[in-house]
Amino acid sequence: MMHVEPIVIENHTFIAVSVQLPKTNLLAVMSDKGYIMCGALDIGLLNEKLKDRGIIAGRAVGVRTIEQLLNAPLESVTHEAERLGITAGIIGKDALLKMI
Repeated sequence: MMHVEPIVIENHTFIAVSVQLPKTNLLAVMSDKGYIMCGALDIGLLNEKLKDRGIIAGRAVGVRTIEQLLNAPLESVTHEAERLGITAGIIGKDALLKMI
């Protein structure tokens, strides 16, 4: 099952997506510029093989809900995210606010 819903953070609307798969969930919250995602996101792939795309993204591990993703510290971020001041350790919702 897939669920999509708007999430409002400090008067800015983001889109949250959760996909229930066998034995796991995929979670993502996105703006027009970038996104944060659960541990399924491969930051290394984005930084190396897809670096020409300039993807702004961050990864949080150990999260099972959108709420946890928004409040968890990001474990890793892309180089493009770092250029916006998004660093490992920043809370998910704070990273999203830098992606406006």
